[in-house]
Amino acid sequence: MDCSVCSTMPYNLRPPRNTICVACYEGAKTIIAITNKIDDHKLSGKSSGDASGSSKGFSSSLKWLKEMRKMEEEMNQKLGFLSGFIDAFRDQIHTDILIRPGNDAPSIPAHRALLATRSNIFRNMLDSDGCKAAPNDTITLPELNHEEIESLLEFLYSGDLAKEKLEKHLYSLSIAADKYEIPFLQKFCENRMLEILNTNNALDILEISDTTCNRNLKETALSFVVKNMEDIVFAARFDVFALKNPHLTVQITRASFLDIKNRRSDI
Repeated sequence: MDCSVCSTMPYNLRPPRNTICVACYEGAKTIIAITNKIDDHKLSGKSSGDASGSSKGFSSSLKWLKEMRKMEEEMNQKLGFLSGFIDAFRDQIHTDILIRPGNDAPSIPAHRALLATRSNIFRNMLDSDGCKAAPNDTITLPELNHEEIESLLEFLYSGDLAKEKLEKHLYSLSIAADKYEIPFLQKFCENRMLEILNTNNALDILEISDTTCNRNLKETALSFVVKNMEDIVFAARFDVFALKNPHLTVQITRASFLDIKNRRSDI
């Protein structure tokens, strides 16, 4: 017959029967033994061995879990409180400046104060004589199209971005984060590029890391290219990359020869 404990959990609850499997029986014995040790320790007032250690460890674990749960709840409350910024952007509540793309697409309303707090470059742009006072002033980001600016602003307001938008505009956002000095977005894009690094995008990521002077990302991408030379260098797109980035091609060649030399010395 099936076990009256494990075969009825967690959803199909039925009245208990007289059968129990070996695993459930041994588990119950262990729980009862530990409980008895803790109770004996409390009654005797003695600090003997395993029961004391188990009790303290269990209590510490429960305390830690409660603290983590409290921190999580507080963090969720803060995130909910701060979500009003993204609502102000989406609903265009009291916007006071327009952000114009470089492709003559429609401008996007935004808030001066938030832009200035997210980027020192934006702050300097907004403090210049050409951007003072008038509520219909516009600043242009010539290297970004409408969708890219929309994604950039969404990140500045919320500190996050939907995966599909991030995947689509990852490289342009990384360059914008570097140009307009937005460290949090720089790290955000870097982490994502490290996650998706593969033989198909390694050259793109290497090129972006060089453009943005991201040393950690560049070293990682360069090492990856060297380790996967056959799959990357003999692909048709490498010719285009080499013509566009001769200095990076030289660095790949040198890193490859250095890797070969190091492997030979280890033999």
